[in-house]
Amino acid sequence: MSTQTKVTVTGAGGFIGHHLCKYLVERGYWVRGVDIKEPEYERTAADEFELLDLTKLENCLEATRGVQQVYGLAANMGGIGFIETHKAEIVRDNTLINLQSIEASRINGVQRYLYTSSACIYPGFKQKDADVTPLKEEDAYPADAEDGYGWEKLYMERVCRHYREDFGLDTRVVRFHNIFGPLGTYDGGREKSPAAICRKIALANDGDDIEVWGDGKQTRSYCYIDDCVEGIYRLMQSEYRDPLNLGQDRMISIDELVDVVSQIAGKRIGKRYDTTKPQGVRGRNSDNTRLRQVLDWEPQVSLEEGLARTYSWIKSQVMDSRANAA
Repeated sequence: MSTQTKVTVTGAGGFIGHHLCKYLVERGYWVRGVDIKEPEYERTAADEFELLDLTKLENCLEATRGVQQVYGLAANMGGIGFIETHKAEIVRDNTLINLQSIEASRINGVQRYLYTSSACIYPGFKQKDADVTPLKEEDAYPADAEDGYGWEKLYMERVCRHYREDFGLDTRVVRFHNIFGPLGTYDGGREKSPAAICRKIALANDGDDIEVWGDGKQTRSYCYIDDCVEGIYRLMQSEYRDPLNLGQDRMISIDELVDVVSQIAGKRIGKRYDTTKPQGVRGRNSDNTRLRQVLDWEPQVSLEEGLARTYSWIKSQVMDSRANAA
């Protein structure tokens, strides 16, 4: 780049935002990272990092000053256990964060704004079977989003469209499908299923059982973090303005996910099912047809390779914690 582009990444203290800051800095961007907390496991790569509560407009104005692009990743969220039990908190915080971030971007003359949505916007009636039809972007309507978190995401997708059409703020919308990888939350209640399973198996002995939420037959697709940030970047550079799926299109059951991680760990692991725990939709998979058409690209890292990297990192974390506690 002849003139260095300045960008803000909100949610830069979180999992995806932290990786995205590193990716952008490596490509010559000047990056301001913003979050209510600093990255937990590794120092930020951002050129500057500001601790700001983005539920307040004055902080959003501060965060988006003097930059050409904003990647909006800030959110109060977690895995299914968290989003099923904190709906009011999630809707309140995320509505404030997202509305005020995009409004501050408009006020500050930001040229391009990327909003990170979720597969949770897709209708529940399309996800009642484990052998689900892959979800296409147009399947979002008629709407029946996941209660709380999903509805707020779907609403904000519309806000992006209106800000583009009425105010001229060039917006991009990406719908994430279960992003995982190293440097992500793996305990404490906000972790997602790949991280939780990696943690449980790392702590288990050969031949132990681990607890599995649900009956293990529910299905998902999982996208590795390196592919996620590559896809975000490619979408931001593109001229595509409608919501776009970003995920793998390989569907796998939770039972199979446990088996893959067990094999990586070299352990024989049994399953103890708890059907009283939150399970989310019965089946979900990404249709990547439009992703391939729009970006001339699709995720490259296999589930096994991504899980091997993730398990290695989580195992090192739990072993360090165990050693420190001894």
